Amino acid sequence: MNPSEIFTNITKQTGLYNIQAIENIPSIMQRGLLSNEKAARIAHTSIAMNEVQERRDKIRVPNGLKLHQYVNVYFDPHNPMLSARRDQNNDICILKIDCGILDMPDVVVSDRNASSDYAGFYSPKTGMEEIDFNLVYARYWTDEDYYVQMEKKSIKCAEVLVPYVILYEYIICAAVIDKNAAHKLEDVGFDKKIEIVPRVFF
Repeated sequence: MNPSEIFTNITKQTGLYNIQAIENIPSIMQRGLLSNEKAARIAHTSIAMNEVQERRDKIRVPNGLKLHQYVNVYFDPHNPMLSARRDQNNDICILKIDCGILDMPDVVVSDRNASSDYAGFYSPKTGMEEIDFNLVYARYWTDEDYYVQMEKKSIKCAEVLVPYVILYEYIICAAVIDKNAAHKLEDVGFDKKIEIVPRVFF
């Protein structure tokens, strides 16, 4: 089986997710989802946290590219990154991406936030065995033990790293928090299915 089939067999999931500013959708429709390095060359709205991006900028994936040369997507969008941007819920959408990207050349998966000092990087097929999907898809990552909580928080943000670009055709649909956000997404020209799924947001 190829990695996407293994992923679906293990998790019963069919998609991966990118958290994105609605303002960027016209550019994404034209250019696809771009790596941080490529996106830096064009006008766009970043919802990333600066301190995290500074850390990611210094990381090179073992036997691979610099972290900022990959497009990063999450296994589960209901994660600490989305939680940290809850004040922007009305301006954010979650793009569901076909898990077939796991079968593309040179894709890498991380078993937790890729900027973590403890992150392991794997081929997609090996990664399916190394990632703790019970923690990735857990609704909550809180724990009485601070250090356990930090580990759960990091694992919740396990990533798929795709070199340079994910073409728009791989995007299946988008989720938003309410009708107002759905209208914003429609107004910028998004031409795929829009789902209102408040439970995904914080």
